Amino acid sequence: MSNFESNVQYIKYLVNKEVASRFFQGTLVKDPFLERNIAEAIIPGPKASFRCCIYKERHIIEDRVHLVLEPTKDDRIINVLDSACDECPIDRFVVSDSCRGCLGHKCQENCPKGAISIVNHRAYINQDLCIECGKCKQNCPFGAISEVMRPCMRACAVGAVKMDENRKAVIDHEKCISCGSCVHQCPFGAIVDKSFVMNVLNLLRDSFNNTTYHVYAVVAPAVASQFGDVKVGQVFAGIKELGFHSVVEAAVGGDMVSLTETEEFVHTIEEKKWKTTSCCPAFVDYVRKNHPNLLDHVSTTVSPMIAMGRAIHAKDPKARVVFIGPCTAKKVEIKQPEVRGAVDYVLTFEELRAMFDGKGLDLTNLPELNAGEPSSYGRIFARTGGVAESVRRVAKLEGVETEITPVRCNGIEECIKTLRLAAFGRLEGNLIEGMACKSGCTNGAASIFHDQRGIERVNSFSREALTDDPTEGVRGYDLKTIDMEREYPELEAILAARAEEEAAKAAAAKAAEEAAKAAEEAAKAAEAAKEEKPKRKRTTAKKKEEIAE
Repeated sequence: MSNFESNVQYIKYLVNKEVASRFFQGTLVKDPFLERNIAEAIIPGPKASFRCCIYKERHIIEDRVHLVLEPTKDDRIINVLDSACDECPIDRFVVSDSCRGCLGHKCQENCPKGAISIVNHRAYINQDLCIECGKCKQNCPFGAISEVMRPCMRACAVGAVKMDENRKAVIDHEKCISCGSCVHQCPFGAIVDKSFVMNVLNLLRDSFNNTTYHVYAVVAPAVASQFGDVKVGQVFAGIKELGFHSVVEAAVGGDMVSLTETEEFVHTIEEKKWKTTSCCPAFVDYVRKNHPNLLDHVSTTVSPMIAMGRAIHAKDPKARVVFIGPCTAKKVEIKQPEVRGAVDYVLTFEELRAMFDGKGLDLTNLPELNAGEPSSYGRIFARTGGVAESVRRVAKLEGVETEITPVRCNGIEECIKTLRLAAFGRLEGNLIEGMACKSGCTNGAASIFHDQRGIERVNSFSREALTDDPTEGVRGYDLKTIDMEREYPELEAILAARAEEEAAKAAAAKAAEEAAKAAEEAAKAAEAAKEEKPKRKRTTAKKKEEIAE
């Protein structure tokens, strides 16, 4: 097995591996000292490896083990592990040598907490009073105040990571889109995603070798970039060895989505003018939380994961489904009311790797296993541009005359910019492909590897497909029996409010038009009256002249 990208990833792996190993050996018995015993097995001592001492290290490991054994009860996926947070003793705003000691003191005047004073003709920031609002930096005419962002805050493009009064990270779940960027970027591993490892292990065990129900694994096409020189078919075989009834490529669901989304695009684009894809749950969540007025432009086609889950249930009433991929946001998606029930749990590639090693599997010694025959286009859903390319491919094969002009968003920052352009009617295209992770799913937060080779491996895996026709990729599945649609419950209220607003605007415009018309008529009447008055005067004068005569 290849090396790890960081010690953070390695520690997470050790925790999941130890838990899985004890589970498979039948020694994962709950007792008051279980978490401590696992921590001591991982950190034997006597010297510390990562923190100040082994006691601090073990305490953090115990907390990590606890989150694996007893995940949080709510549906919040991204959470802070308080014991691991270093409280980042970084002063975010610091006065640099560029400060000229000017007379304006705009930094001081605009500080809402009085944290800035002038010492020896230079600004000084009292960090105990500073609330990191950034107004000093915004108002300094010399740009003399520098900003150093904490890694977790810098990683969050939607501003969902903040600091509490103790300088510990907190997640604003009203803003969080569960993309997992902060999880990946935190150098102390203090931000974690909810674990379903124990749920999956218990699900496999309680199936009694898939006799009471059948446990299916739906594997994301990004798997091609995750296990180094191990063949993808061997990874599928390893998943089967863990106890799954069957392994299926999510890329088959990708083919289903490209067929359905193309049809939807053709039927709605004239009315909507532009559409977005809906495969990335973090992207969809961003739209729902930040641009709800644009939600009717988001495709109502389900993601490949949900499509595949529903397809399996349509074939096998005894099915239970586990999705395996690189995405933390998928853990949120399966809990959303409008798609709930299609997939039971989500495992990440990081967690899968630990389970392989906990089981003692050597993937290189396993024969390859086939997990379906998706098209090459279904497999490239794993990288940026893949969804749009698949939709255009279907359109071409089906002779669709409607022009499809994709706008590919590589990462949530590009998604944010593109949606703003669309909102102002300045979008140069009509199909936004929204992907929250740069490079796409192959670079997902819970990937084992994050590098450009991932795209190359996904493309290589795609070329191994037996067909480039998505229609052939879904052979064996009757799309008429699969519900490929999803609803956005809040959309009805949004559209009603929009209709009410438009009606109010129309009424106001009509009232303004009528008022203008009335004013115009009044002005004409006044002008006519004005012209009539001299006539009456002339008539009166003439009558007087006649009487005088």
